[in-house]
Amino acid sequence: MALKDITLGQYFPGSTVIHKLDPRTKLLFVVLYIVALFTAKGLLAYGLLLAVLACAIAVSKVHLKTILRGMKPILFIIVLTAILNIFYTPGDPIWQWKFLKITVEGLWAAFFMILRITLLITCTFLLTYTTSPIMLTDGLEKLLGPLKKVRVPVHELSMMMSIALRFIPTLIEETDKIMSAQKARGADFDTGDLLQKAKALVPLLVPLFISAFRRADELAVAMECRCYHGGEGRTRLRQLKFEARDYLTLVGSAVLVAVVILLRRTTLF
Repeated sequence: MALKDITLGQYFPGSTVIHKLDPRTKLLFVVLYIVALFTAKGLLAYGLLLAVLACAIAVSKVHLKTILRGMKPILFIIVLTAILNIFYTPGDPIWQWKFLKITVEGLWAAFFMILRITLLITCTFLLTYTTSPIMLTDGLEKLLGPLKKVRVPVHELSMMMSIALRFIPTLIEETDKIMSAQKARGADFDTGDLLQKAKALVPLLVPLFISAFRRADELAVAMECRCYHGGEGRTRLRQLKFEARDYLTLVGSAVLVAVVILLRRTTLF
């Protein structure tokens, strides 16, 4: 797996309907979609969720290759989850060897778990791909606004989350540059046992930490020079406002959750 395969936190500018949606709408859609995803049961419900997400990807014009490339870092987790579900789900075994057994229930559980994780990660990717960090910060702050009454630092929390997402691609690019430089000096990150590979990472981690702290200091200085302060009195260049497409999206998301719950109670598949 190459570092360039990690696409979480990247933003791809565009002028599609998905890009133009209010960030609060997209955040609420993701929450409702996750609720529907964990409520779903059966092929029909998962097929509906897959169709909805496929339509959203098509409208956003985000390349499918980009999404599939972003899946590579979590491929190990998906495979491991599938194996555990296949061999450790109780039921009538169709194959057994000592304490290992494969059941029909295990195969179905593994299939639905893989589908659930894939749809969950893809939906999250679509949010970051189509929403800039600044808009994501504003949307989170607006949604969590009621928590200010109980003295929760909503603005600071939203800003930290967005900065963390924004710096993921930057740190990945920096790591790739450092690895290339260290390999040019004779460093070997691929051969040897686990302990040797861990020791080989030291020439990579030290300059990476130094670079991360330097970037954080530069960001702090830049914010101070611009007299930045959060909380009350802070103005925004773009004011968030719900439009007709936002209301339609929210209503559609609520209907999706209701349909999935209904299918869970009535469908046989």
